[in-house]
Amino acid sequence: MAFTLVVPGSAQLIAGNRRVGRLAVRIWLASLATLLAVGVWSWFDNGFALSLAFSPTVLLVVRLYLIAGAIGWAALFVDAWRIGQPLSLRLPHRRAVVGVNGVLCFSVAGSLLFGAHLAGAQREWLTMFADGDLGTAHHGRYNILLIGGDSGNDRWGLRTDSMTVASVDATTGRTVMIGLPRNMQNFPFRKGSVMARQFPKGFDCDGCYLNGVSTWAQDHTELFEGSENPGIDATVMAIEGITGLDVNYWVMVNMRGFERLVDAFGGVTLNVRQRIPVGGLGKDVTGYIEPGRRKLNGHDALWYARAREGSDDYSRMARQKCVFSALVSQVSPKQALTNFQEIARASSAMIQTDIPGGALSDFVQLALRARTQKISSVSLVPPRIDTARPDIDLVQQMIRTAIDRAEGDVKDARKAATKKPKGETATTEKPAGTDSGTDSGTDSGTVTGGSLGSRNDGYVANETDDVAAAC
Repeated sequence: MAFTLVVPGSAQLIAGNRRVGRLAVRIWLASLATLLAVGVWSWFDNGFALSLAFSPTVLLVVRLYLIAGAIGWAALFVDAWRIGQPLSLRLPHRRAVVGVNGVLCFSVAGSLLFGAHLAGAQREWLTMFADGDLGTAHHGRYNILLIGGDSGNDRWGLRTDSMTVASVDATTGRTVMIGLPRNMQNFPFRKGSVMARQFPKGFDCDGCYLNGVSTWAQDHTELFEGSENPGIDATVMAIEGITGLDVNYWVMVNMRGFERLVDAFGGVTLNVRQRIPVGGLGKDVTGYIEPGRRKLNGHDALWYARAREGSDDYSRMARQKCVFSALVSQVSPKQALTNFQEIARASSAMIQTDIPGGALSDFVQLALRARTQKISSVSLVPPRIDTARPDIDLVQQMIRTAIDRAEGDVKDARKAATKKPKGETATTEKPAGTDSGTDSGTDSGTVTGGSLGSRNDGYVANETDDVAAAC
């Protein structure tokens, strides 16, 4: 039995059916060689390990292999007990041998079956994603709409609390975050879309804001025949009409479940510039996140991103970009693999998306590349953009400039920056924080609502070549 524990099949080679023994030893050695090769490869290439963890096919093979291994190893233990001729032993010794063999058999088989369960659970989690493979990038970039849903406990809200387009270079992973204010009005929808036909002059109804598009669509679902998510589809039409970008995929994040994901990652370290209130507005405030460089748990990270007391929407948008940037740069592949089960549970509770399962491994590779790159940002907010009457030409010019700068096309970026938009005088002046990826504009030291800058002068993290430096 000891031989079987160390090298399955060795007992059969020595005193039993050698054919069975040779087969078992070969399988065991092949398994060790495969495990060693995967381990070494993963050590030098973390992306390889993550791509395996996100592959439904690999997880299915691993699960079936572990189940077969558990059954086969248990059978070898039973056969090793038979080879040992237990009936020739005295009763006390026979009982001891039976007990030891039972413990070994169930321990080894149980461990393998538990591993098979984990592989099956991970594979089942992947089913939350749509079928299909990675789609085509638009002009070399994947544009992913990140929507924060404001909802109650375990309930999806109809109003979108925050909207950001992550425009990711399909080769390098260099990311530009495009922030859209929830209170934007009078904006166009994508040409030819259902919403554009309903609002040919833009979303100009009384009291209609960008975060109300989803609600409007949910009240008029008959216009979105065949759509499973008319609210999100209408929001995508709005985002594409405003930005001029084609959105590849969307991700809807339940803000209430966000803290679980941060906790699964082990927290996030942020530079807290001012006391951030926790709990709500006015008398609902229950405490504060104190200034300093702090590692926040999920609860505090959520309030850091969402707090409105003593702040405004645009300062809050800047803080949200700081949280996003910190998560991307601080979450390591090792951490993701170690806490994969908790991350999967948290993700299932907080995320809806149309990203296909076949694209996950590709996006994992892009995320790893993005960790080594600066993250840029551009936000369609005051003082550059009037959210009540946005200049869409200027909006799209700002986005093109930010992307050109991120891609290193400084010449095109400067040309776009000096182009005269409607109602503005041509200028070469750059907004704060956009100077060659440095944290320019931070010398003023003005902090409003926990973000560097002010509503009148703009918040640095909202428009910069390096969000991490601006935070």
